[in-house]
Amino acid sequence: MRYCRNFSIVAIVPFLLFLVGCAEKRDYQQTLRSNFAAPSSNPQVLAAYQPWFGESSHMNVGYSSQDPVVLRQQIEKARNLGISGFVVNWYGPAKSFEDHAYSLLQQVASTGNFTSALMYDESEDPSHSTDEAINDLNYAYEHYIGPNASTKNAYLTFEGRPVIFIFPKGGKTDWQKVRAAVNNWISPPLLIYEDINPSVAGYFDGFYAWVHPGSEGWSHDGSNWGRQYLESFYSHMVSDYPGKIAVGAAWPGFDDSHAGWSRNRHMNPRCGKTFEDSLRLYRRFYDEARPLPFLLIVTWNDYEEGTAIEPGLPSC
Repeated sequence: MRYCRNFSIVAIVPFLLFLVGCAEKRDYQQTLRSNFAAPSSNPQVLAAYQPWFGESSHMNVGYSSQDPVVLRQQIEKARNLGISGFVVNWYGPAKSFEDHAYSLLQQVASTGNFTSALMYDESEDPSHSTDEAINDLNYAYEHYIGPNASTKNAYLTFEGRPVIFIFPKGGKTDWQKVRAAVNNWISPPLLIYEDINPSVAGYFDGFYAWVHPGSEGWSHDGSNWGRQYLESFYSHMVSDYPGKIAVGAAWPGFDDSHAGWSRNRHMNPRCGKTFEDSLRLYRRFYDEARPLPFLLIVTWNDYEEGTAIEPGLPSC
């Protein structure tokens, strides 16, 4: 498999450096620009961002997520593609490397006509997950979102309210209690949960899609790229949750063989077709009369799970 290096960026991933030749090149820049003419159009295009590169427990990709020069170049490139913001994995202040990386990213975004948002990873400790969520989100309010945050102008909002994505893990958090706590903010956040979960629907303002093969499961040859999952997500959001915020998703493929937590899961990029097809599928369910608010590209730079669009799309 080869990857098109469609742009120059500081210290691109070393293990991809040999993948430079492109035959029958699929230009993901053209794909994005042709589908999303401007960041202000519907849906607003976001990209999931991993802030841990440069930290010793993750693979060496040749740059640090704490390098402001890299952050500026990444933001400029994303903005030129019609991507208006990064949604950043975040664990609260306990993981200081990721927290500092996010702080730097929001600072750069605040001067670059770009937005950022938190994707809060739920604690896996059931005895502390509720209190940790409340404390971590209040920390985020103080430092990144609320009126005293110096770069609050860069934080993603929807209809005047900040947007926080929740990535569930342990599944034991009392979200009713968390919801009550954050409702005390001057501008209560819009909480968006991964996938559609009826058991917590009363405490969340919407759901977001994430790379997933659907009910058919992962195929050994990678041929299941997630069509059924996305069709089901959009269909249920339209029919069952029309009053909630829907965040669609698109991805270029999936391959977690480079991850320390690998489960040998794979989605074939299909020479760039997986990205194109997942990018456009929402149009079957949403139109100008009923627009999709957001579409999340999964991901900008997750090299460990093979979903990064940062280096370009696969070609054949």
